[in-house]
Amino acid sequence: MGPGPSAGFTVQAKSGSARAGMLHLATGDTATPVFMPVGTQGTVKTVRSSDLTEMGFDLMLANTYHLYLRPGRDVIESAGGLHRFMGWDGGILTDSGGFQLYSLSMLGRSSSEGYSFRSHIDGSAHLLRPEDVIDLQAAFGSDIAMVLDECLEQPSDRDRTLESLELTLDWARRSRSVFKPGSQLLFGIVQGGSFTDLRMRAASELVDIGFDGYAIGGVSVGEGPDEMRRVVGSCVGLLPGESPRYLMGVGRPEDLVDFVGMGVDMFDCVIPTRNARGASFFVPGGCLNIRNSRFRDDHRPVQPGCQCYGCRTYSRAYLRHLFLSREWLAPILATLHNLRYFATLMERIRESILEHRFERWRSSWLDHRREFDPSAY
Repeated sequence: MGPGPSAGFTVQAKSGSARAGMLHLATGDTATPVFMPVGTQGTVKTVRSSDLTEMGFDLMLANTYHLYLRPGRDVIESAGGLHRFMGWDGGILTDSGGFQLYSLSMLGRSSSEGYSFRSHIDGSAHLLRPEDVIDLQAAFGSDIAMVLDECLEQPSDRDRTLESLELTLDWARRSRSVFKPGSQLLFGIVQGGSFTDLRMRAASELVDIGFDGYAIGGVSVGEGPDEMRRVVGSCVGLLPGESPRYLMGVGRPEDLVDFVGMGVDMFDCVIPTRNARGASFFVPGGCLNIRNSRFRDDHRPVQPGCQCYGCRTYSRAYLRHLFLSREWLAPILATLHNLRYFATLMERIRESILEHRFERWRSSWLDHRREFDPSAY
């Protein structure tokens, strides 16, 4: 079918392989590199839409599998689409739900037809075909839709990985054939496990099919950082330079920095919000566990100079007290802080690319991280 339209993305500057660009969506432009907070159920846990906007986020992720099961397509359509249902004016990327179909559903089974499964909520039986997933995302009205892919258990041998890749590529072709171009963008997903040649084949065939953007899936599933970098490095350079590149489920700060340096534009991960609920606060250089007894009488902000509400208002001692008392305010403040940290990190990365000094910035950032001593912070 040939490549899809490239009007959805513009590369503005490069520094080495790192790219600063602009993703053009129906809801407005999003600067890249971009980190997307995860709002699986149509909300980023413990924060309001206005909080995300205030921090500078204008693109978030929601999940097709979860929203299909609850509240259901009819509820979202009757609200006028997912943006209105959520009260969110920014962009939305809806993940296809392939990973959740693998990890959450009971008695799930993939076939050439699609994915048959039982709901993890009530045990009801369902079948989702690639075409159904495209139709659901169109009904939701998300800005970016993802094709259905099969997420493979790891480690898997070559024969099983090849079989899974063939299925994912067939689903990608079927998804592309029923997708109706318009304001919504459609991304393909590169799979292929740990096998370099299969990753390369997946990238090549997806480019031939033609999508508005390309994601790399099936990483950050327990493999070490060197293996993850090898897998991503084998295929990212084969994806079109004029299209956005999205690395799914990756979100450690050091990974964001490294993979931006390899040419990745988009990321999502639950790390900032999940860590926050565990009392872990991201700070320059590393993380602080605010439950630590040494913070009992520490009346400084978690991160001096941080502009999040918690750092402007409360002390480490107070935040520790909230977590130990299991007060609801504790994860709210921690989430606001961690998301602010990630927003600021992406701003610094983008700024360094626009000024053609990304590698110098990256080297300095990594040095600071290696020297970090949480006990002295």
